[in-house]
Amino acid sequence: MREFSVPVMVEVPDSASLTDAPFTRAAKEPGAIVARRKSGDAWSAVTAAEFAGEITAAAKGLVAAGIEPGDRVCLLSRTRYEWTILDYAIWAAGAVSVPIYETSSAEQIEWIVGDSGAKALFVETEEHVARVEEVRKRLPDLAHVWTIDAGGVEEVGRLGADVGDDVIEERRTSRGGADLATLVYTSGTTGRPKGCELTHGNLVATSRNAVQGAIAEVAVEGSSTLLFLPLAHVFARMIQVATIEGGIVLGHSDIPNLLPDLASFQPTFLLAVPRVFEKVYNGAEQKAAAEGKGKIFKAAAETAIAYSRALDGGGPGIGLKARHKLFDVLVYKKLRAAVGGKVEYAVSGGAALGERLGHFFRGVGITILEGYGLTETTAPASVNRPTALKIGTVGQPIPGVDIRIAEDGEILVRGINVLRGYWNNEAATKEALEDGWLHTGDLGSLDEDGFLRITGRKKEILVTAGGKNVAPAPLEDRLRSHPLVSQCLVVGDGRKFISALITLDEEALGPWKERHGKPASMTVDELRGDPDVIAEIEAAVAEANKSVSQAEAIKKHVILGVDFTEEAGHLTPSLKVKRNVVMKDFADEIEALYSS
Repeated sequence: MREFSVPVMVEVPDSASLTDAPFTRAAKEPGAIVARRKSGDAWSAVTAAEFAGEITAAAKGLVAAGIEPGDRVCLLSRTRYEWTILDYAIWAAGAVSVPIYETSSAEQIEWIVGDSGAKALFVETEEHVARVEEVRKRLPDLAHVWTIDAGGVEEVGRLGADVGDDVIEERRTSRGGADLATLVYTSGTTGRPKGCELTHGNLVATSRNAVQGAIAEVAVEGSSTLLFLPLAHVFARMIQVATIEGGIVLGHSDIPNLLPDLASFQPTFLLAVPRVFEKVYNGAEQKAAAEGKGKIFKAAAETAIAYSRALDGGGPGIGLKARHKLFDVLVYKKLRAAVGGKVEYAVSGGAALGERLGHFFRGVGITILEGYGLTETTAPASVNRPTALKIGTVGQPIPGVDIRIAEDGEILVRGINVLRGYWNNEAATKEALEDGWLHTGDLGSLDEDGFLRITGRKKEILVTAGGKNVAPAPLEDRLRSHPLVSQCLVVGDGRKFISALITLDEEALGPWKERHGKPASMTVDELRGDPDVIAEIEAAVAEANKSVSQAEAIKKHVILGVDFTEEAGHLTPSLKVKRNVVMKDFADEIEALYSS
């Protein structure tokens, strides 16, 4: 059993709440810029005084609508400025915010609103209203539904015209570190989502220790970030809180508008899941190949990786420095420009990034700080830092957190970030928490310097008929790094050998068809039988198999005619594969792999 602890760097008083930061800053620095809000094609600055004023107006409306301290209020929307205002307004009213993904079905909305006992719900669009109306008759506690796109924030603000500032001050200061701040429902790769009880103390202490302790070099004066991941996910939510706590300028975007927004906002750091970085790399590679510059890009990529690896050794030699300087002009500068031109750091979480991708981006000039955490750990449990970086690991524990590897390899976490429990689920709470240690269900190892490496999921370990334990994650991560691969699922539990389901990336297939002289009209279903596609995927499988022993290697695979999508129920909103759903929906394809 190995354990590594990092002491708290920022002590947080028991009285601290999430609303302290915005209101204190408004009083001390009313003109300071806390956010930039999209207005047409331009970004308008939001001062600390304006920000606190908008929070106060919405909080007054919630009070007038009958929301009491401790009541739950749900937020169902994409990432946008109004989300942050409403999140803080709910806290300022003394209530508890409950995020819901914008893509959630009526059944999922019913479960979260009903299980949390929410009295009010903010939705973004009329289409969301329609989903709510399907189930509202079964939600007797839900008294209010406001629609953001229909002026819902302003409507709530008007309700509070007669509520005094002193009421909000009393409400917000009545909350302390031990009080519940939010219920974040797990995405649920298996079973019903569970409501994770995160307190004001969890969010404040974790964000302050992460920003001021773990990644202080990122959160410097003048720093800014553009949020585009769903704020319903704990990862984006923690960064939202961290920006307010750390004085970082915040902007909001989403995937469809991301590239133009990055160019105009020009953030200094980003956060994303590994799939975003894979898409950036694969897109650049495909574009270079389509322009007849594939060899240049390949050489530039290998140089970036070699340069980054050399930084961990004796440093790059003269020849490598010269090649790196040349490719910086030809390739790297354009990649940095694609994300606004000012990004030096990016924080990655949610899944494994992979060493090759980590070294590539650092060689390009964007250092990816890979971290690890769960909803149950208020997002981060560990993270790499600019001054303590080991690519291929997920870093050391953040200040105030202890990490232990149990005898069976499971990662246990204890500290300022660990949830209070699961809402209305005492059995799950007892199962997950033991003597203050959270059983994560993930497997990993700690090196002598306290850097954590993730090796798999405890419940996802496959045991072949021959008794070999196989972690599917390393194979799946390798396969997804191929430009033509979108998703994959490694199977073989109880079987004689390991196999894989593989889906094709429709975006990457467009330029690939053009380069290989294939008709543009060829569908994914047709392409999966194309000899050139088959050869590419076989090469990708062979490359992935290099990372494991012969007994763990993929012996057979099938290319599917459809992708795994959130809409089909195969992916969570944070793009994790729902293994049980995929195995059920593609049971015939799996059986075919083993029947021949």
